[in-house]
Amino acid sequence: MPMNLRWVTPITILLALGGRAHADVITDWNENAIAFVTMHRMLPPQAERVVASVHVAMFDAVNSIEHRYRPYRLAVTTAKDTSKEAAAAAAAGAVLTGLQPSDKEKVSALLEAYLAALPPTAGKANGIKVGQEVASKVLAERTRDGADAPDAYRPKTKPGVYVPTPITASSMWPNVKPFAMTSPTQFRPQPPVPLAGDEWAADYNEIMSVGGKNSARRTPRQTEDAHFWLITGPASYYPIVRQLATARKMDVVDSARFMALVSVAAADAYIAVFDAKYHYDFWRPITAIRNGDIDDNPSTQVDATWQPIDNTPMHPEYPCAHCITSAAVAAVIEAMLGSADIPEVTMTSSTAPGATHRWTNVWAYADEVAMARIYAGFHYRFSTRVGQDMGRKIGELVVQSQLQKTDVADRR
Repeated sequence: MPMNLRWVTPITILLALGGRAHADVITDWNENAIAFVTMHRMLPPQAERVVASVHVAMFDAVNSIEHRYRPYRLAVTTAKDTSKEAAAAAAAGAVLTGLQPSDKEKVSALLEAYLAALPPTAGKANGIKVGQEVASKVLAERTRDGADAPDAYRPKTKPGVYVPTPITASSMWPNVKPFAMTSPTQFRPQPPVPLAGDEWAADYNEIMSVGGKNSARRTPRQTEDAHFWLITGPASYYPIVRQLATARKMDVVDSARFMALVSVAAADAYIAVFDAKYHYDFWRPITAIRNGDIDDNPSTQVDATWQPIDNTPMHPEYPCAHCITSAAVAAVIEAMLGSADIPEVTMTSSTAPGATHRWTNVWAYADEVAMARIYAGFHYRFSTRVGQDMGRKIGELVVQSQLQKTDVADRR
């Protein structure tokens, strides 16, 4: 596709979003940020780094105006009548421009359209200044976080022996600076189950049976779930989070905090899971099943032609990335809303046209995601369980350690 035509649809989406006036600037710019990373076809870890950077900047910007919570990185002194909407939009626009300078003209047009739709109050100019100042702090930290390190993954081989040549995904991510965790290894799990054991055989045979491309054991709904959750990255959970922010009628500051906590948890979940993936370098089902005669387990059988339902992601198997991110998001939602039970939320997926899925419990959502990765032939059951456990711990850590309420004496 010619380059100029490839940009038409995403930019049209961005400008359309920028020109409409919603009650919540935070959810508007969440949509803008997701359209932005989609436009650039960013891999999920890179995409969530951008979205999380946008959200922590928006939070610090609007929180500077009320000082209701402790800042993520920076509290700016400003007048009480400063526009929160202008501050949040300016912060988001500056972060997007800073992380992708080649798009400065496009993002500037988006920001100008959004700001033009806001009422011309005296606080708008102050809001823009606050947003820009906060964004500069976030950008200074993120531009040195290791995300731009080169991919130096070395394929496992012997001299002269061919191995598949596609570049692996995000092999530098184990060294990216976390948003809230103390280090990428903080939640590194124990090694995968032993290949000689019964659990390996059981999970191997399960995915071989229900995860195959043409499996006769997988039900129609399981097949739909497998296709539905081929969707990756921010687009696979933020629609749910936006609906909940709206359903709970959060004001701008609380919406900013809610979305920032979710985004920090998701970003750190990716860092933690890629640390574990590249540390253990565990084989995917398509590799294991086509080599079922070399795992020293008499209860596994080789199938030299086995394939999963779609192309296997280009990074090691253990643990499940979809599982850790969905569980991290679920844990934040449960902690913030006080219950795993939620108002009904719905979601569609670009990878399962025509399907709409609904949930009234965040762990029902996370469990569906986890099971779908088994049905797709991508992850063993033990890997989904470990991923969910890591995600829950990361979500809980983020809520307990970030953006806490201030004491009365701290407020202006």
